[in-house]
Amino acid sequence: MVMHRSEIPEIMVRVHEVPRRSKQVMKQNKEWRTLSGERIKIPIAEEISRVLQREAAEGHELKVCIGTDSQVKAGVTGFATVIVFLRKRKGGFMYICSESTRQRMSVKERMLTEVRMSIDVAYELCNLFSRYRVDMEVHADINTNPQFKSNDALAEAMGYILGMGFAFRAKPEAFASSSCANKVVQ
Repeated sequence: MVMHRSEIPEIMVRVHEVPRRSKQVMKQNKEWRTLSGERIKIPIAEEISRVLQREAAEGHELKVCIGTDSQVKAGVTGFATVIVFLRKRKGGFMYICSESTRQRMSVKERMLTEVRMSIDVAYELCNLFSRYRVDMEVHADINTNPQFKSNDALAEAMGYILGMGFAFRAKPEAFASSSCANKVVQ
């Protein structure tokens, strides 16, 4: 499901319901790594700027998808946020940031926390993507089928993402969150 801000009439976003980071969740200096496990030792914005320069110099046409997924195991909720770069007809690569908390959350709170984490990253990097004319989407690991519990957060998540001016994708098209990030938290 792809929707752009102008296509969504009358969706109210209740921002006050979006969970805020607790002191137990996530450090300010996030530790990013590549899929192969190589730690990124510079701020992620600086790393992405270098990547965009390199990819432009090599003539690659890029698209970026940002998504987060979570998994609860033994009272600890693990989150994985990914920045997925797709090269047109030439594969792709991604960056990963894993975080965790012992804070208990409902399914809806967890879904909205995932969305907030993705938006935080998208917002930090969106000017770089604009400068290099790279399309970006924010993927939400939320089911469009009302029979699933995650669907309770769909309208708010969609409004939040679109309200920030980002392109939105939900399951089954949200591969950055439901496939890439999901593999990290499993």
